[in-house]
Order: sequence, then structure tokens, then C-alpha cells
Amino acid sequence: MTSDREWRAVVAAFILNGLFFGAWASRVPAFKDQFQLQPSTLGLLLLLLAGGAIVSFPLAGALSEKLGARRLTLLCAAGYGPAFVLLSIAPNVLTFAVALFLFGACHGAMDVAMNGWGARVEARLKRSTMSIFHATFSLGAGVGAASGYFAATWGMLIVWHFATLAALSSAIAFAYMMAGNGTTKTPAASKSTGPAFMLPPKSLLLVGLVAFSASMGEGAMADWSAVFLRLVVEVSEARAALGYAVFSLMMVITRLLGGQILERFGAVVTIRASGTIAFIGLMISIFGGSFGAGLLGFALAGIGYAVVMPVVFSRAAADPNFPPGLAIASVATLGYGGMLLGPPIVGFVASYVGLQLSFLVLAGFALLAASLAPSLSSRDA
Repeated sequence: MTSDREWRAVVAAFILNGLFFGAWASRVPAFKDQFQLQPSTLGLLLLLLAGGAIVSFPLAGALSEKLGARRLTLLCAAGYGPAFVLLSIAPNVLTFAVALFLFGACHGAMDVAMNGWGARVEARLKRSTMSIFHATFSLGAGVGAASGYFAATWGMLIVWHFATLAALSSAIAFAYMMAGNGTTKTPAASKSTGPAFMLPPKSLLLVGLVAFSASMGEGAMADWSAVFLRLVVEVSEARAALGYAVFSLMMVITRLLGGQILERFGAVVTIRASGTIAFIGLMISIFGGSFGAGLLGFALAGIGYAVVMPVVFSRAAADPNFPPGLAIASVATLGYGGMLLGPPIVGFVASYVGLQLSFLVLAGFALLAASLAPSLSSRDA
């Protein structure tokens, strides 16, 4: 597969998408300090990031069918870098809020587009590759988080960190994405006059709820893991950035093994075990009371959440009732809605019970994902 130019192009898109998101996640404590934000205020701002993504999902799903997933991925990637840099130059909370909305919209739209592209490449190759694509997203997120650790350690201003990362990574990623042209045929644009986005059938709704439950935790790890270690465990900003890096690293490793795991145990058993492992990891982080326990818990959470979204997107793309772009967008609205709504929900709960206990919400949703695992059975497709 590594010799396939289009496969490499999709990998580049996933890495770029994860890289910017991971770098943002690692610098959340710095933004919190810069604007002197309380947890509840930060939660409200993160809701705008979620809102931008959720608004973009149905639009991206429709455009993916009209323009083609590859073309839409390139368009979204072109806007994602500038939106990422815009976060670092916002002079006040109001402009920061607008930048978060735009960043969320670009992230969400690119997510739908690149998953649609990946699903078509997977179908052409006739091999399970979605887990590997998502592993490269986590790899990008981990590298982005690691860049935040070094930037904070060296005292680098956020604007220079983000601008340098955006310029270098975008140039490399676009070189690969532009080279991956023409291998997979783009379906003809649909002439249907129906709505651009419809609610999926019950089976796909349950699949979306699995994604929502798991991605609640995945999103919270992105935006709150560093803050959790900084405030609850009281470590430095640089050490706090390692929380998301460890989480992402374990997601990469698990996702690289995801195809073998699924072939051996099947989707239902795998997702049931995944939710249980994530629950255990979260409980260790909540009640461990040390930096080591926090990192161990985040590592287990990374293992637990790793293969949920790849399985969900593959299941959605195979659904007979919807074109792949619309099916993925409908599930993404629930799935990544959880990823992006999770952080503001944690922030609001934290304002009442404290950040440490607010993570119990995520533990509960991890168990819910495990209980809904039967909806991932291929017999439902």
C-alpha cells in the first residue's frame, strides 16, 4: 500500500489534520493563561469550536458527493492552515472566539472529506485501511502535541510556533496530496434534489451514538488533558503537554494494529473491550493523584478510544441506504459532535464539581460505548 500514491496522499491529509489539532490541544493552557480564562469560560469558547465543526459536517458531506472527496480535502486543507495560525494572533477573547469557530469549521469539514476519500481508497484496495489512516491522524496529533511541549520548554511564542508548523507541514502535505490524483475514480455528481443531509436510519443512529460516546473522551483528552495535569496534578506547562502526546502515541500504536485486532475478534467484541479499557484508564487518571498515574490513565484511554472511529466510519461507508459521503457526514455529526462537544461539557461540569470529578462524565460515556457495541455488527449494514 505504501507504494500507492493516493494511499500516501490520504495519509498526508490525516497527518496534517491531526498535527494542527494536536498542536492546538497542547497550547490550550497557554491560551487559558493568556486570556485569563476560567474553566467555564474556556468551556464556552470550546463550544464555539464544536459549533464550527458541527455546522460544517452536513455541508462537507454534500460537497463531498458533488466535488469529490479528494478535491474537497484539498480545499479544506488550504483553509485549515490559515485558520490555525489565526488562533495565535487573536488580540482579545472576541477575536479568539471567531478564530475558534473558523478553526473548528475547517477541521470538521476536512475530517468528513478525508474520511470519504479514505473510504473510497479502502474500497479500491479491498483491504482494511481506515484504522491505519486514523493511526496517522493520531501520529500527527502526537507530533503536534510534542511540538507544543518543546515550544513551551523553549519559551517560543504561540504565533511563531503555529506559523512555523503551518508553513512547513502544509508544504510537505500538499506535495503528497497533489501527487495522489486520479487513481480512484470519483463518482458522478448526484442529480438528486433531495436534502443535503438527512438523519440516518436507526442502525446508523446507534453507530453514531457509539462514536459520540467514545469521542466525548477523545475530544476531552485533546482540550483538557494538559489542563488537567496542570491544575489537578500541578505540573509545569511543558510536562502537562506530555499528557496528550502519550494519549496520541498509544492511539497510533493501537490503530496500526487495529486491522489485525478486528479480524481476530470482530467489531462487537473489539468495541466492547475498547470502552471498558477507556473507562479503566479514566478512573486511574481521576483518582491516581500523581503525574505517573495521569499518564498511565491517558495511555489506557488512548488504547480504548483508538479503533472506535475507524470502525464507525467503515461501517457508515458500507451502509446501503446512503452514499458514502452523506453516510459519513451523518455519523460524523454525532461522532465528532461528541469529540467537540465533550470539552465544553467538561468545562461546564468542572465549574460545579471541579475538573478532577468532571472526568467521571467521560468514564460514564465510555461504558455507554461498550454497551452499544452490538450496533457495529456488519450484519446491520
